[in-house]
Amino acid sequence: MSRIGRNPITVPAGVTIEVANGVVTVKGPNATMSRNLPEGITLAQDGDVLTVDRSSEETSQKSLHGLTRTLVSNMVVGVTTGWVKELEIIGVGYRAATSNPAVLDLALGFSHPVKYNAPAGVTFEVPSPTRVIIKGPDKEVVGQVAASIRKIRKPEPYKGKGVRYLGEKVARKAGKAAK
Repeated sequence: MSRIGRNPITVPAGVTIEVANGVVTVKGPNATMSRNLPEGITLAQDGDVLTVDRSSEETSQKSLHGLTRTLVSNMVVGVTTGWVKELEIIGVGYRAATSNPAVLDLALGFSHPVKYNAPAGVTFEVPSPTRVIIKGPDKEVVGQVAASIRKIRKPEPYKGKGVRYLGEKVARKAGKAAK
């Protein structure tokens, strides 16, 4: 049995989970999320404990068992506390600003400023010009937004300038050797 899939999910107070026609819907104080369940995977709720079960011992069912449990658990966390990714901007003149929580204005050394519009449910906070906080209920979307912003100006290996995740280590290279 899947080590991850057999772990129960504790459902906090204020969160309701409904399963109908192969779609699981999680409603909480911050958001409502839904996802299609794979065939052969079922959810059973007993009080404040949710368990994920599979119908057979096929390899495909085993792999979907743990995946589904993790995705539903991420949905429960997302509707209660939400997910956060932090980025830091390194470089002279590189900065971020926001006038609207859904639009991020970036100055990353290009000849023009870059505007990044957040998808629905995702917000930006800029506590300092070199730090960006991305918040939202869906872990996948928050991670994808962070990766898309990082992709605009990846950290380069010589001076380390660019956008990186908070705490990310960038492998540095030596420059040209003098003769």
